[in-house]
Amino acid sequence: MTSNRWFIAVAGTITMACLGTVYSWSLFTQPLIAAFGWSSTTTTWAFALSIFFLGVGAILGGRWQDRSGPRPVAVTGIVLWGLGNVLAGLGTARFGAPWIYATYGVIGGLGLGLGYVTPVAAVTKWFPDKRGLGTGMVVMGFGLGAFIYNNLLKNVPAFAEASREAGRVLAARHGGDAAAAMSPGAVSAVMQTFLWSGVVFAIVGGVCALAMRNPAAAAAAPAPGAAPSAAPAAAPAARVARDYPPSEALRTPQFWALWAMLFLNVTAGILFISNAVPIMRELTGASPESALAVYGFIALFNGLGRFFWGAISDRIGRNLAYLLIYGSQVVIFFAVGGVHSLPLVALLFAIVLLDYGGGFGTMPSFTADYFGTKYMGVNYGWILLAWGVGGIVGPIFVARVKDLTGSFSGALPVIAIMLLVAAILPIVTRRPGSAREEGSRWRHLMPPRRVHA
Repeated sequence: MTSNRWFIAVAGTITMACLGTVYSWSLFTQPLIAAFGWSSTTTTWAFALSIFFLGVGAILGGRWQDRSGPRPVAVTGIVLWGLGNVLAGLGTARFGAPWIYATYGVIGGLGLGLGYVTPVAAVTKWFPDKRGLGTGMVVMGFGLGAFIYNNLLKNVPAFAEASREAGRVLAARHGGDAAAAMSPGAVSAVMQTFLWSGVVFAIVGGVCALAMRNPAAAAAAPAPGAAPSAAPAAAPAARVARDYPPSEALRTPQFWALWAMLFLNVTAGILFISNAVPIMRELTGASPESALAVYGFIALFNGLGRFFWGAISDRIGRNLAYLLIYGSQVVIFFAVGGVHSLPLVALLFAIVLLDYGGGFGTMPSFTADYFGTKYMGVNYGWILLAWGVGGIVGPIFVARVKDLTGSFSGALPVIAIMLLVAAILPIVTRRPGSAREEGSRWRHLMPPRRVHA
């Protein structure tokens, strides 16, 4: 079965689902603020650090898996992610914010990076003819992880009651009752959720990570004599010129253009993800239970967008896919601040999540198209550092706006303007060497120049 590419892809998808539960962070935001008296910025730093160290772990994991294969890297990554959650549950109530930063943020974040880059790099090699489809399927798991986890947690009685109690405590504090506090039982329920979640992630994800392997050389490339039209004619994957080692890829402007595309898309989407429940409550006045239920549903679009845009990009091209991803978000971030209907806000943010996930569904194929698959692990690891940096900038920016102004809405037009400018990148970026190839094609069509004595 480990020589069947669909089995590898399914195992990678389940591994990714365990890692993708990091996107459920906003479920813990209000309980942690109510339990320990933290600000939005203090609480958001745990999530931001986990995403930043995801980027660092992706670079380390990419280099390691290019040398040693994907299996040990994937297993190490999922175990570290589980361990970070377990340790956060065991010590945060005693040691405070620095403890959750070090455990969930640093240890867990490194595990996320090691675990994320490995299935992506491996599956890219298993699907040379359908890169967008294959990698879109795997990274879809990362988005679906939050959807599944959100819906599981809201049906865990102890955590659901702790969330309701957190909402009551924060409302009382907002009304002037500074002494309002969560009960010890509710605080313990939140910490136990971290602990047991980590155990499940390590076991389920670890078993699936054991299936990760690279294809044989013959499987990774078309067989000798095979027709070059094995991939769809419109797929950019068929136009890869050669494999760029990281030392060479990092010196090309195209590499940093892709880096910037992912960074800007992450900054916009993760701004919402990190504080999804509070943002929806502010815009609509919804109860904590309603906002939690709505986010639990629309988180599905983060996963679907990875598969949808990844497959679409095989047909329309990566550049046009990214242009559409940016353009739809520009309209939404300009408009959503004036929308106060919960169903309409949910629809708009579902599209944001669809586009956010689409950026990840498209970027692995984008990277392989431009720089080949031989060094995919480390090259894409460097690209994923953009995710890590965006994971700091977006969440901390919106949390800081909230702490300074009392509202999230002031951050939304700024993000819309940023994405409008970002739309220039997919318009002007072209594959390395494409200009030389176009020039060569035209030279063949031109008549030879006459040489005069």
